[in-house]
This record gives sequence, structure tokens and C-alpha cells, in this order.
Amino acid sequence: MANPGNLEDLEVIAAPFLAVINDLYGEYKSLKEGTLANYIPELAKVNPELFSICIVTVDGQTYQVGDHQQQFTIQSISKVFAYGLALEDHGRDYVLTRVGVEPTGDAFNAIILDEQSKRPYNPMVNAGAIATTSLIKGGGPTERLNRVLEMFGKYTGRDAMVDISVFTSERSTGHRNRAIAHLMLNFGMIDQNIEEVLDLYFQQCAVMVNCQDLAVMAATLANKGINPVTGKQALDSSYVKDILSVMYTCGMYNFAGEWAYKVGLPAKSGVCGGIMAVVPHKMGIGVFSPLLDVRGNSVRGVKVCEELSRRLGLHLFECGGC
Repeated sequence: MANPGNLEDLEVIAAPFLAVINDLYGEYKSLKEGTLANYIPELAKVNPELFSICIVTVDGQTYQVGDHQQQFTIQSISKVFAYGLALEDHGRDYVLTRVGVEPTGDAFNAIILDEQSKRPYNPMVNAGAIATTSLIKGGGPTERLNRVLEMFGKYTGRDAMVDISVFTSERSTGHRNRAIAHLMLNFGMIDQNIEEVLDLYFQQCAVMVNCQDLAVMAATLANKGINPVTGKQALDSSYVKDILSVMYTCGMYNFAGEWAYKVGLPAKSGVCGGIMAVVPHKMGIGVFSPLLDVRGNSVRGVKVCEELSRRLGLHLFECGGC
């Protein structure tokens, strides 16, 4: 398969897209490995059989298979877009003083902080994401939530909504995230009302999306911040490289190195079972399957992305794209 070097070359690989994702859907539909995210009670109720794959190109073409309209909560994938909003609110120099960009090699909910720099390590782990959420501007909790929902709407092209049952479930059981927030307050890493910050963090994680939304959001990042379906600017293009950089190095947690080696794309996973991957200047990929491996990544999602990268030559360092 040819490795596309520019937008015109998309035509070379557009034809087999649907055939490839149908093939992968059939190949991995019977894979039953993994467990649901049962530490969040509402997520433990999700149907483990759900499975979908979607590709959206930067010219707005959509290819999808499976339960692509099934809604689920975005969870940690939201960290990518909250980071973008914080960058737009404050600029990269200031945000870098509050949240680092170094991968940790630890689990997404590890209670570790860089005490020397007084920053959480990166915005893709929970500590960094909570600090990032604390940077979102607004005159109060309602205004900040409305800004977050408006931001998600720009990426998906439709109104964003919070799943209240999941939000309530996370809020009532999120003791580890509260511990992280209190620890950051102790070190002066966050300086807002902790409960307000955590509520907004839990709400952003409980925003409802489907697999097609993930692919559109990824394609928006692939398309310099312009939603390829609506044609509207969702993010200042100057911050796209910042987001993709931390996605590439930190987006898959303590699997980030192996992911970069095998798949070679900026990506973000969530314990909802979603994975979003970006092929810069070409397309966005969304996969949804709620059964997770020990690192909190979708088992089927990882397999699908590995195969898509291999079959379509999508790795950023494929020789054809060097």
C-alpha cells in the first residue's frame, strides 16, 4: 500500500478504507480479552460487545463500521481538548509553567508530581489534566462548563452534553483524584477551589460522544484545527503541534513508547474504551470497544490501530513519508 505524502494522495488509499476497516472489524469482533472499567460504577454497566471503527479524512469523507452511533463518555480523551482550550486561554509559555510535557512511564492515575518544578508531569495523566482544567477561564462554574461544552461542539459539529449519571458516579467515587488535587494544592500547583475544579474535570470526562465524533475530532487536529465536516475553526492552528506532541509522547500512558514504536501516531485513549488517533494532514481515526487491558487502553482498539498503521503505512516514520 502506498504511503500518502499529501492530500492528493488520499485518493490512492481512499478506495480500500471501508474494505480494510470491515476486515479488521470482522477479525477482532470475536476478541473477548479485557475488562470493563469497573472502578467507575456506571462504566461497569456498559455492554462489552460494543465495537466500532471510524475514519474521517481531512476533506470530510467518512468510513465507518459497527456501533459507530453508540454514545459513550469521552473520559480521558477529553484531556486533549481541555489542554487546547487552556493554551488558547493563556498561551503556551504560561501553560508550560503550570503543566509539564514529560512522559512518566507510570499509570494514568499515579500519584506522582514534579516537586522541583512544582508542576504535574504532563496534561495527559490525571494530575496534569486536573491542573489543566483549573486553567480554563470563566466567571464561575457554569460559565466554565458552558465554555467546555461549546469547545467540544466545535470539534464534533454538534451540541455537547454531559452524561449526568456518569458524572455523578465519578464524582462520588473519585477519591484518588481528590487526593491528587489536594496534593497539588499543597505544593502550590493549583490555586482554585478544589471541588469546583474536580466537578469540571469530572464533567468534561462525562461528555457524550460516539465513534464518529472521535474520528471527526481527530480529523480536526489533522486538519490544522479546522473541522473537516463543518469547515469551522475549532482550535487556533498554532497550538495543534503542542497538542499532537504531548499526544504522541504521553497520550497512551505507560504504553506510549510501545505505541509510538508500533503505531507511530499521536493518540489518546480513555477508560470508556475509546481511542482517537491523528494522521497529520490526512485523517482522524476513532475506535470504540469498552474492554480494557491492564493499562486502561481498549484491547480491540489497540489491535485495530496497529493493523491500520501497518496496512495503510500510516506510521509517521514510514520510509515513504521520510
